[in-house]
Amino acid sequence: MTLTVFDTLRGQLIPFKPIDDGKVGIYVCGPTVYDLPHIGHARTLVIFDMIARYLTYRGYQINYIVNITDIDDKIITRAQESSEIPSDLARKFERIFLEDMKTLNNTLVDVYPRVTDNIPDIIKIILGLIEKGYAYQIDDDVYFDVTKSSGLGKLSNQSLENVWAGARVKIDERKRNPADFALWKSSKKDEPFWESPFGKGRPGWHIECSAISMKYLGEQFDIHGGGRDLIFPHHENEIAQSEAYTGIIPVVRYWLHTGFLTIDGVKMSKSLGNFITVRNLLKNYNVNAFRLFIISTHYRSPIDYSEKGLKQSSKSLKRIFEALDNLRQGILVGDQGKEENKDEKVTAEVTTIHQRFLKAMDTDFNTPQASSEFFKLIKLGNQAFSMKVNTVLLQTIYDLIIELGSVFGLELERSHKLTDEEKKHIAERNIARKNKEWKKADEIREKLKKSGIILKDYPQGTLWTVERNEKT
Repeated sequence: MTLTVFDTLRGQLIPFKPIDDGKVGIYVCGPTVYDLPHIGHARTLVIFDMIARYLTYRGYQINYIVNITDIDDKIITRAQESSEIPSDLARKFERIFLEDMKTLNNTLVDVYPRVTDNIPDIIKIILGLIEKGYAYQIDDDVYFDVTKSSGLGKLSNQSLENVWAGARVKIDERKRNPADFALWKSSKKDEPFWESPFGKGRPGWHIECSAISMKYLGEQFDIHGGGRDLIFPHHENEIAQSEAYTGIIPVVRYWLHTGFLTIDGVKMSKSLGNFITVRNLLKNYNVNAFRLFIISTHYRSPIDYSEKGLKQSSKSLKRIFEALDNLRQGILVGDQGKEENKDEKVTAEVTTIHQRFLKAMDTDFNTPQASSEFFKLIKLGNQAFSMKVNTVLLQTIYDLIIELGSVFGLELERSHKLTDEEKKHIAERNIARKNKEWKKADEIREKLKKSGIILKDYPQGTLWTVERNEKT
């Protein structure tokens, strides 16, 4: 099977062929750390975590970079409002962001480079653009001349005239063209600044991603990702300045963009009171349920967040755990099935489901179709348990559920870890049962039940499961 991805630049599915065989460089635009991460951020980063996981699963060596914008107008404004030092405010929200990424199980990022740690690299590229005639300096500001870029507008499929008309930049009469964008911003009173050949100031928004991606992935790399809202102007301007500096076209092999996220059909907005942070979301729902919700929609399509959708994903998660509990029980009890034809039929179905899962993921990471196959495997696991097929086959199904779930970033085996106290109680109960101290054994069972630990006894031993709700 050949992996194909939808390249925003070419507007079609393209066979995936990395620059270096067996290796994939991925760059995703990260947050501007001036506020709490919200579920829009989470949607994009869960998707690219899943993409990195699948590429790893298919045998690629991944170098995955997510930048952190820790100096920006928004950070400065928020710091002034809260009477904080901009760098302190940025570090605070950076820490929260990284904690949230860990909680979301977004664990494949190799480096989270800060803009402020890469100022010399940014200055180097700006100097190169000036030297090549693509940028110009006015006072202590530096701008990119959009008329020098023949490709501006190709990512968003706009003419240069439309780019000019739609330029979301502050009008500055000093600029040669309305759509010229800042590479370096001169410092203002009481704002952070860095020394540079252009004067005291700080980098513009777009240049940081060109500099950081080149530093960590090279002048040309495989995948650049982000939300659709970044296509214009951010990614358009990235392409323009990176192609101008390197002379390489294209600088990115594949542009991947996630669709918009709405809340009950309405755009998420603080003024509307429907702004949902990652932390508030995970107070009420299990992270596995949220990831299931995200992959239920194709990454390029819009996704509408709703309580109904999360509750449905929670029910689906419960089905997964119930199937795993059944399979664990069947494996513990031992071989019961003696009908080889029955085992062969189930084995063939497992293979077919796995192949269809891979085919779906190989088609532009079609997670809705892949998750459909995944839940067919869940159903088959329950059927195999009821049919009492041999334990080797039950173990195979169990392992494949864990394996494919991991591609989606689901923590199915580590979703609940027994505390030392819980382990101690289970060990004490096993001794009590062995000594036929049934009253003591029942008391321990009830005590554990109050903690959400359910014990099931079999002649071969005792299994523990977790009483599930939307948070577990």
